[in-house]
Parts: sequence; C-alpha cells; structure tokens
Amino acid sequence: MTTTSIQDRVDGPFADAREVHAQAVQRLDHGDIRDAAEKAWCATKRATDALILARAGDEPGTTARTTDELDDLADRVAGAGSLQGRYYSRLSQLHGACFYDRRCNRHTERRIRETAQYISDAESLAGQ
Repeated sequence: MTTTSIQDRVDGPFADAREVHAQAVQRLDHGDIRDAAEKAWCATKRATDALILARAGDEPGTTARTTDELDDLADRVAGAGSLQGRYYSRLSQLHGACFYDRRCNRHTERRIRETAQYISDAESLAGQ
C-alpha cells in the first residue's frame, strides 16, 4: 500500500495553478480578456486551495470553503493577509466583474499577469 504525503498532494494543485495561469496569459495575448480573466481566477483558486491543503491538511474544494479557510489562515499565518486581499480582488474583479458581467477594466490585464506572483507567494507560504 502506498501512502501519499501532504507534500505530494500539494504539488498537483500548484502545478495546475501554474499551468492554468500560463493558459490565461496565452488567452490574453490572443485578445480574449474574459477567458484570460476566468483562467487567472481559476489559477488563484487552485493556488489558494494548495496553500490551505499544505497548512490545514485538507483541500477545501468549494469557493465558499476556500474563502473561509483563507480568512482563518490570514489570522494565523504571517503573510497570508497579503494573499487575502489579492484573492478577494481576483474573485470580485476577474471572476465576477470581467468574466460574468463583461466589465473588464484597465486593471484587469495587470491582475491577470500578477497572478503568477500570487501563485509564487502562496507556494512560499506553503513551504514549497
């Protein structure tokens, strides 16, 4: 019987986050800002889930659980508060305003591109 460590389970979502973010940048470069915004949001969610898995031992799954767990993490872990604000920004602006409401603004491209730094920061907080 093979056991999978938390570290092994964390690697997958972080790799997925990086791959989806690369797809977001590709879509942005091809002029599809809405799809790029949604992919950047997905990358943010996957990186946040991986961080929570690394710190709490369980992957949250739903956005509501991810949000609650990140809020709790921000109270306990130095540096997690920085991610918290960026997470909410992406949830609201990339996922909600740009993708669903078709209200992309001059900050949308920056948020999409800066998602790479969000993923790196989440990896650092996870001990990657």
